[in-house]
Amino acid sequence: MYKVGTMRVLVIGGTRFIGVYLTKQLVEQGHEVTLLNRGNHPAPVGGIETIVCDRTNPEALKQALSDKSFDAIFDNNGRELAHTKPLADLFKGKLKHFIYVSSAGVYAKSDQMPHVEGDPVDPNSRHKGKFHTEDYLREQGVPFTAIRPVYIYGPQNYNPLEKWFFDRLVRDRVIPIPGSGMALTHLGHCQDLAAAMVSVLGNDKAVGEIYNVSGEKAVTFDGLARGCAIAIGRDPDTIEIVHYDPKDFDFGKQKAFPMRVQHFFTDISKAKADLDWQSRFSLIHGLKDSFENDYIASSQQKADVDFSLDDQILSQVAT
Repeated sequence: MYKVGTMRVLVIGGTRFIGVYLTKQLVEQGHEVTLLNRGNHPAPVGGIETIVCDRTNPEALKQALSDKSFDAIFDNNGRELAHTKPLADLFKGKLKHFIYVSSAGVYAKSDQMPHVEGDPVDPNSRHKGKFHTEDYLREQGVPFTAIRPVYIYGPQNYNPLEKWFFDRLVRDRVIPIPGSGMALTHLGHCQDLAAAMVSVLGNDKAVGEIYNVSGEKAVTFDGLARGCAIAIGRDPDTIEIVHYDPKDFDFGKQKAFPMRVQHFFTDISKAKADLDWQSRFSLIHGLKDSFENDYIASSQQKADVDFSLDDQILSQVAT
């Protein structure tokens, strides 16, 4: 991994999911870390400064940071340009590095996969604020690096991704999967993502660049279901999967499945080459980590789960 001297680092967020791993890794490397968040969760490491502020309020953000000085900023949760612009404007010309968490969701659908960093973006994507932010940082001459994860998983995941599968498997339910189950998707463990972000810090080669970051291999929807079964200690050949056509159903604003129903995976070779980084969690290893250290640890197997959409799907498919 690229070695860098001690820096004064501001982490936007830092108390949930990816931010927890990022903060711990930065502190372990000896950086002076300050967190900025709404103060709803404790810092994952004791003895570090936390600035309580709602980053979506530009005036509050300016007031909280106007007298602060940092070498680098990690922006973990800016969804729209309006969220990041005040940070970029306030620290323009004063930073060595601005690391922005974007999303592979910005890419336009394509017949040719995997997505590479130069692929066209979708102007109507719900993630369009991400590439608008990337463009703004570049236009303003901010020494930025953007990270584009696909689906992120692991302990403390607040996007019910692997949980969706665990909920059904631990209750021995049928798993309804849209389409043929052969769509390829891409998961990256939160600890691996944090490691990639840390490896960007101070790396001159990474300035002005965008990197896809995810796991080593893509996986089919059916393969993910079987992988989750293995992770919880079940024989994957004993689980029951039912396929359905999502066009036959109107779920309104509810989601019957936690991922987009299409091939959606990226090429991570650029990040591996430029950042001297590689994913260390295989899919099964990462799913076991999530199941044992989050799902079971927080007794989610005992929670009440609404399976009404599943029941709707299964009753119609059965007929």
